Amino acid sequence: MKRSEHAPDWRKSSHSGGNSGDCLEVDAAHPTAVPVRDSKRLTGPSVAFDPGAWASFTTAVRAGDLS
Repeated sequence: MKRSEHAPDWRKSSHSGGNSGDCLEVDAAHPTAVPVRDSKRLTGPSVAFDPGAWASFTTAVRAGDLS
């Protein structure tokens, strides 16, 4: 692996304990973005968010502001 390459460290939410299969995984160790993917499609595409935008989104989710 080249030095500039990043080895993904995909993590699933601790709230994803159920068997519904509706889970997201986040590459929390990415140096410049927050890649997110569907946990059912491990080889499928991911979408990358700006770290500030991801922080705002997760704060709003935790506060219940998106219902």
